[in-house]
Amino acid sequence: MNNLVYVLIIGAIAGWIAGEIKRGFGYGLFGNILVGILGAFVGNWLFAQLGISLGAGIIGVILTAVIGALALLFVVGLVKR
Repeated sequence: MNNLVYVLIIGAIAGWIAGEIKRGFGYGLFGNILVGILGAFVGNWLFAQLGISLGAGIIGVILTAVIGALALLFVVGLVKR
């Protein structure tokens, strides 16, 4: 149960930060959590493919999730056009 709470909190933070960086893509609390969680998966996959690690601490996890969420929002923006 603690892991689920941890994932939701990290997802919310990452989704909110990504929404703030890329204005116009805020999806509300639940949408931002979903974008952050999906962004964490995208970021982990992307960095694994590139052989990059941002660290193992909480800051590294949040940065990875934010970058993944930004990549996800970029793709969503392309599809919406």
